[in-house]
Amino acid sequence: MIENWKTIPAFHPTFDLGRCDYENGCTICVHECSFGEISLTPVKGTGGAVHYRPWANLSACNACQRCVKMCPHTAIHIVSHPMVSSHGYWTAEKMGNIWRQARSAGGVLLVGTGATGPQRRYFDHLMFDACQVTNPSIDPLREPMEIRRYLGRKPLGVGEPVGPQLKLEVPIMFGAMSFGAVNLRVQEAEALAARAVGTFWNTGEGGFHEKLRQYGGNTIVQVASGRFGVSEDYLNAAAAVEIKIGQGAKPGIGGHLPGEKVSEAVSRTRMIPMGTDALSPAPHHDIYSIEDLRQLIYAIKESTEYRVPVSVKIAAVHNVAPIVSGIARAGADLIAIDGFRGGTGATPLQIRQNTGIPIELAVASADQRLREEGIRDTVTLIASGGIQCSSDVLKAICLGADAVYVASPVLVSLGCGMCQRCFSGKCAYGITTNRPGLAERIDVDEAAEALKNLLHAWGEEIKELMGSMGISAIEALRSNRDRLRAVGLNEEELRVLGIKHAGA
Repeated sequence: MIENWKTIPAFHPTFDLGRCDYENGCTICVHECSFGEISLTPVKGTGGAVHYRPWANLSACNACQRCVKMCPHTAIHIVSHPMVSSHGYWTAEKMGNIWRQARSAGGVLLVGTGATGPQRRYFDHLMFDACQVTNPSIDPLREPMEIRRYLGRKPLGVGEPVGPQLKLEVPIMFGAMSFGAVNLRVQEAEALAARAVGTFWNTGEGGFHEKLRQYGGNTIVQVASGRFGVSEDYLNAAAAVEIKIGQGAKPGIGGHLPGEKVSEAVSRTRMIPMGTDALSPAPHHDIYSIEDLRQLIYAIKESTEYRVPVSVKIAAVHNVAPIVSGIARAGADLIAIDGFRGGTGATPLQIRQNTGIPIELAVASADQRLREEGIRDTVTLIASGGIQCSSDVLKAICLGADAVYVASPVLVSLGCGMCQRCFSGKCAYGITTNRPGLAERIDVDEAAEALKNLLHAWGEEIKELMGSMGISAIEALRSNRDRLRAVGLNEEELRVLGIKHAGA
């Protein structure tokens, strides 16, 4: 009966044997495939000679494309050949998920990266309102454009003190990805790029590796419910401290790094036993109210002598606006809101696909609430979760964000093919693993250069977009919903976003 639950991967490699150099002993694809999808099978050649040609096992392909990229003869292609269902409602994907659970003793289906659901991506329905005759555009090649941002609490009146600030040369920071979830080389590349460009990277909840302490001036450290690596030295080694309440990929549940990924270096950095699962529960067991959160915020401020801003990161949920208001009044300097398309190393499939709300709606409603209460400048808003390009960055700012976090674009810029198997520890590109033989596939200098290139490119595109709207300073675009127009949205969506429909 075990065959009743058999599933076949939706993807598999095919080999153009006319181009493949297997007869001369090429086995690059076999060694590059970290998931074990490709093996060698013997075949007889001319004169009875035995050669070993590549063979698809049809058991483990995740379409990571590593074999395609590394084949020197361009002889490999990944094809989609999923199982099918004749039922219009019961798709092969839904049935396959049930079969996987039926044979796995009730196991929860895990998945990596961001949500793939059919929910609307609002960024794609927003257009910038460009200049024409009556208000001329600006040429960013010949006129100065200001995209620098200062993040932190601003004074409400003349003479009031200014809180500690983070200075960003571009309105983009690298989002939280912890050591253990990603390769230490990835974090080092982020740190190098952040320092070179003039922005910040986030350690995530996995502690701050001693090798990276030299980049503390461009580092944001996290305090999560597991308190991994947290100490007074940890808090004082960074430019900002972020209290992680939740993340967009899995609102309401905690983090989990499998024990097989907790190496000696990870255990030392996180201050947990080697080989044990790193569990951070959903709630902070010392935070059950805004008053409790305020106490932690000021405990961190006291520990750092009020030298660095304190951030609070939350997942985007339906009541995000009053939550943000409460956090601002609790004394946070920055609030990071993570939308439901935010990525992750591992989360239950059903959580990822069915919890949270889009970042576009969340940041717009939070910004509006803070403005209505007259406390908008007391806190900085950072948007994350689903940012795919430079125009998304600027649209998020127009909707009310001061800056954005990006994490999935970091992975993609390092080669990630979004195969969604980050939790396996077998990442073919060495990005989400510290396993020997795979981790070395990341070259720190090349990775840092790729990240610098990405930020520079997005920065230039942001200047072009600003110039098209006749705006030379990005501050003038924060919460400037009048520079956006919507296409194909209903009245309620327009109301929450606070923008007009195109043509109106």
